[in-house]
Amino acid sequence: MAKENSKKAIVTGVIAALAASSCCIPPIIAAVAGIGGASSSLSWMEPLRPYLIGLAIIAISYAWYVHLKPKKADDCGCAIEKPKFYQKRSFLIGMTLFAIISITIPYYSHLLFPDNTKEVVVDDVSRIDKIEIQIEGMTCDACQNHVDFAVNELNGIVSVNTSFENHNTIIEFDTTQISLIEINQAISRTGYKPLKNN
Repeated sequence: MAKENSKKAIVTGVIAALAASSCCIPPIIAAVAGIGGASSSLSWMEPLRPYLIGLAIIAISYAWYVHLKPKKADDCGCAIEKPKFYQKRSFLIGMTLFAIISITIPYYSHLLFPDNTKEVVVDDVSRIDKIEIQIEGMTCDACQNHVDFAVNELNGIVSVNTSFENHNTIIEFDTTQISLIEINQAISRTGYKPLKNN
């Protein structure tokens, strides 16, 4: 019974860890696959992140507790059953590391997004506009990387600098190549909500 509970705890912990970073994983996969602007976002999961991390920690800690607690002595002389693969320490270590990697994705996601910045030659400075857009829903580095990547996919973008801490993005763009409406649409496709422009 304890072994079955341990298996369920491992599965629960890994699923919770993946769910905790589910708003980050699809955009990274889509960006690597070259379809960054078209990726759907699970940003609505972000408010649940602390609870999912807590669940993952509790579940995996319980699995370790079951694995490490002293086994009862076998007084009946029965044959000792060979442990199944999911009962081995190496499997538990692997799943624990996988959960840690999943939970921490927001902190190293910038390393996973391909660099899609383009060198834009500006021959007429009067065509360049600089705008600040307030954005709702960003909560970590992965969010701002997702917005930067999506905006940089557009033609006519000179620079984009997004900050989840300031809840904004500052964009320089060529007004003859791209409109503010198209920029707002690109941000909306990431799952975050563009608000007022300054």
